[in-house]
Amino acid sequence: MLNGIEHLGYGFNAQWAYSSESEAAKPADTRMLDFMAKYKFNFLRLPLDYRYWLPKVGAAQNQEFLKLLDTYVHESVSRGIHISINLHRAPGYCINGWEKESTNLWADAIARDAFEELWTTLATRYQGQYGSLMSFDLVNEPPDIGQRGFTRDIHQTVIRRITAAIRAIDPNRQVVINGLAGGHLAMPELADLEVIHSGRGYQPMLVSHYKAEWWAGSVGMPVPTYPCEYNGQWWDRQALWDFYAPWREVQAMGRPVHIGEFGCYRYTDNDVALRWFSDLFSIYKESGWGYSLWEFDGNFGIANHNRPGTVYENFEGLNIDRALLDLMLESRSE
Repeated sequence: MLNGIEHLGYGFNAQWAYSSESEAAKPADTRMLDFMAKYKFNFLRLPLDYRYWLPKVGAAQNQEFLKLLDTYVHESVSRGIHISINLHRAPGYCINGWEKESTNLWADAIARDAFEELWTTLATRYQGQYGSLMSFDLVNEPPDIGQRGFTRDIHQTVIRRITAAIRAIDPNRQVVINGLAGGHLAMPELADLEVIHSGRGYQPMLVSHYKAEWWAGSVGMPVPTYPCEYNGQWWDRQALWDFYAPWREVQAMGRPVHIGEFGCYRYTDNDVALRWFSDLFSIYKESGWGYSLWEFDGNFGIANHNRPGTVYENFEGLNIDRALLDLMLESRSE
């Protein structure tokens, strides 16, 4: 791999500039970063909404946002934390609210050109800098096969184009690509491309997304247990191990795998969540994969998630789920 990296590390997602619809971009959360540094979490995934710095496809970029992004980078790398810049919402595509885009990344040249413009801007801005402490995570969770005409070939075309454009400017930049169908489907067709493959840890959705208000599939869900039956399948450690078999096959083809997102929403009892997390972490450790929890502070996080039955420990005003922290610390294969 470039820079000798086998996987990206262990840490969290930060929602500092996650949705331009709901709030202004926030400054870097240094309390979060200090916590990460103290406990040797060395990876920060930063999902961004492109509209913060490209208000409209074809418009001029917002230089003030790029300066704010520079502060995110500085605050992370100065603590030895790898920052992975991700487009959660890209021109013409977002897994949540795709219909709000006037263009289609997977079909329209104008969206693909804007997508390339954003990434080549960052490639130029950070050219030759930060080495193993920065990666570009191209687009969050591409759609399912067949959705609005999406295919693996279309995805390949876009990913190969943007990776080549980045590497033409910054040949050693680490690039990350997300699995298809919301991050869950592995991509052996891209195993020849020197990039890191990013999977997800949300199965079974009964455990991770119980009562998730934004997801229609959560309506009418039974109270979660684990192990459990969900959608006609029994889910336990073996089932999870089997679920990740295609990702281990990609890994065997020479491509590093990282779990870019996983987590459990606030309504699942914490004892159920912890049993599930324990199996996930053991699989990730056995497979040699790093990960980033969605999120740090909030309903899916390690701080203030509010799952029933949680025992918190105070860290400088943050309510940290101590049992989850212990699992995360034990799961690292450093």
